[in-house]
Amino acid sequence: MKTEIELPAALKNILMQASEANDSQLVGLAKNPVVRKLVVHEAEKMLLDQLKASRSDPDAIPGIQDDRTVMGLAIIGSIERAFSRKYLSDQYIKNILQLLVKNLFFEHGDFNAVEQFKTQYGMRAPSFLLLSPGKACNLRCTGCYADANEQPKALEWSILDRMVTDAKSLWGARFFVISGGEPFAYRSEGKGILDLVEKHPDCFFMAYTNSTLVTEQIGERLSQSGNLLLCISVEGWQQRTDERRGKGIFEKVLNSMALLKKAGVPFGVSLTGTRYNAEEILSEEFIDFFMDKGAIFAWLFQYMPIGRAFTLDLMVTPKQRTWMWHRSWEIMREKKFFIADFWNHGTACDGCLSAGGHGNGGYFYVDWNGAVSPCVFTPYSPVNIHDIYARGGTLNDLWNEPFFKSMRQWQLDFKEKQRNGLAPCPNRDHHDELEELLRKYEPEPTDINARETLIDPAYTRGLKNYNREFESLTDEIWQKHYLHRGSACNEGIAPLPEVDDPVLLEVPDKAAVN
Repeated sequence: MKTEIELPAALKNILMQASEANDSQLVGLAKNPVVRKLVVHEAEKMLLDQLKASRSDPDAIPGIQDDRTVMGLAIIGSIERAFSRKYLSDQYIKNILQLLVKNLFFEHGDFNAVEQFKTQYGMRAPSFLLLSPGKACNLRCTGCYADANEQPKALEWSILDRMVTDAKSLWGARFFVISGGEPFAYRSEGKGILDLVEKHPDCFFMAYTNSTLVTEQIGERLSQSGNLLLCISVEGWQQRTDERRGKGIFEKVLNSMALLKKAGVPFGVSLTGTRYNAEEILSEEFIDFFMDKGAIFAWLFQYMPIGRAFTLDLMVTPKQRTWMWHRSWEIMREKKFFIADFWNHGTACDGCLSAGGHGNGGYFYVDWNGAVSPCVFTPYSPVNIHDIYARGGTLNDLWNEPFFKSMRQWQLDFKEKQRNGLAPCPNRDHHDELEELLRKYEPEPTDINARETLIDPAYTRGLKNYNREFESLTDEIWQKHYLHRGSACNEGIAPLPEVDDPVLLEVPDKAAVN
């Protein structure tokens, strides 16, 4: 039986005050350090009380409860750091509190849409859309998953706007992720990304960007709209970043961060781990450096062998990936700095979230051609959004696509069988099982690179070998630390198990970009 924890009375009282406050009063409450200290204390206490209560729940997996608690504490710490260091403009403060407090706790329009979807389809609606509306980019990064270039190929702005509108009304979604190409290079029907953000002030957006097109004027627009988070790509220190992205890009990134920080626009860093930089981007010096520059979170990716010049040789090794799992959770525990890793942090969200998710929130991915895929890293599409709208359909039609339904069933089976939650990705970690679904439903590859991987036996063989090695390193962690740990003596957060340091490889500089 699940144990529910009510909001502490003090926290509930503050939230009630916030719900009744006007804009200036709301901002004043958030800027009051005494109020914030009380909110942080009560929120942290609530998470730890939930953790303690979960120890008596026979259905709760101890290690997963630890991860969710640690991630929650890191999110609270990151938000408080942004407030205390004055990284947020008044408009960002107002919008964060309006959306998170008023909409989430006291208004029910979103919940009504969620409940209607659940009644109709028997499962929670997708919680967000990942949109790559344009392929154009001003950089030519080695290994780009999108194979972005100067092509002006773009999804019509009217279609983009319609999807956001539909997701709000049909799913109750209020969060959208923008990728690309370079989001700030997107233009269609005389409009860009900022026009979309400004048209939907009741939503929050996050955009993955190289930041080199960010100007003072853009910074000012962002400060005034207050509902777009930027996630800025870096590959490591200056040499590593410039090798992959172009000479002088690292300095341009730092200049953009300074501009955004001054304008009160919150941002994080997007880090892609490869076998050549994994230790660098998760070093204490690197994380501290960007925290000092104003980053309030990090999105940690692992190189996926798709897109431009895909290769298995750039993937982090299984040993490195195991270390990255340990190191990323260590950072969140010690620094209360939020880091998200789709692969290593799947335990916090019940595994894979692609194809709409399996009941704990999820998403679909839509690219510049309108092709809808399970996720950006599984580039196979059974349907195009243009065709859905042309026949009078809605976003809900995505839910009924057989290929997407099969992906969600795979996710449910994975969870119910308590398979190794440190290896949750059907593409990266169970590629042979994904290939069975691809052969059965024959979704269209979204580019020539995706098509080539289907006919390359070495690709499948390499990923299968990778998965076997990774699971051999982590099965014991999954069994002992997550599933079968004695909970009676671990009412609090249990220590992380020890893992071996990865083998540090000596490679020529050129190897970092090839």
